[in-house]
Amino acid sequence: MSDEEDFERLRHHVAAALEFSGGTHTVEDVAEGVRAGRFQFWPGRDSAVVTEIIVYPQLKDLHFFLDGGDLDELRLMQPLIESWGKEMGCSRVSLAGRRGWERSFLRDRGYEPKWFVLCKDL
Repeated sequence: MSDEEDFERLRHHVAAALEFSGGTHTVEDVAEGVRAGRFQFWPGRDSAVVTEIIVYPQLKDLHFFLDGGDLDELRLMQPLIESWGKEMGCSRVSLAGRRGWERSFLRDRGYEPKWFVLCKDL
């Protein structure tokens, strides 16, 4: 199965995750970002992860941009994706998401809150 076929098969997970992104991207924006190499698409059987590498002056960050699907499968995918990020020279991993991710998925894996995001439309 090709990356595009996997994306189409799992696009409903991408769309669901985007509902919590504050209107920053559409599914088509994400698909274009994957095609252009700005984002990395990680397909599972019934899950999808979209990452991006953000380069700051002092570090490279593997940012989990979108996650959706089966929680158990996402937990299995996480170490593989983090290992890939390390191979790419990333020294940090980050994500933005609902508070539920911290409680249900991340705290027991060494993630801790560093900041939270507040937004206001102008």
